[in-house]
Amino acid sequence: MKGFVDDIEELTLGNANFRQVIYTSKEMQLVLMAIQPGDEIGEEVHDDVSQFFRFEAGEGEVWIDGVCTKVKADDVAIVPSGARHNVKSTGAEPLRLYTIYTPPEHIDGTIHKTRAEAQAAHEHFDGRTTE
Repeated sequence: MKGFVDDIEELTLGNANFRQVIYTSKEMQLVLMAIQPGDEIGEEVHDDVSQFFRFEAGEGEVWIDGVCTKVKADDVAIVPSGARHNVKSTGAEPLRLYTIYTPPEHIDGTIHKTRAEAQAAHEHFDGRTTE
């Protein structure tokens, strides 16, 4: 089968990795994330990538171009390309979310167990897709 079909809520809630790429096409990428309490993605700007975030559990903050918005389960955020952004986990439990990058940002199949591991990797999409 081409494409991807699964229970995204179950996958997201069951994910313990800081970042786990689960599907990559030429145009988009689906990534699970678990941000530990007090941790964050880290401020960044993607000049040619937009992002959609869906929060499934926990509490946090989304910063977009200096504006902070509190988020919780069932909230979404969209970050257009070129916007400086960050996501922080502010609750007692991990902030569990999935994000869709358009176009892809990471190497297909990437798993970073922690933020430190992700920061050390410095990897970017290499053109290879899931299929």
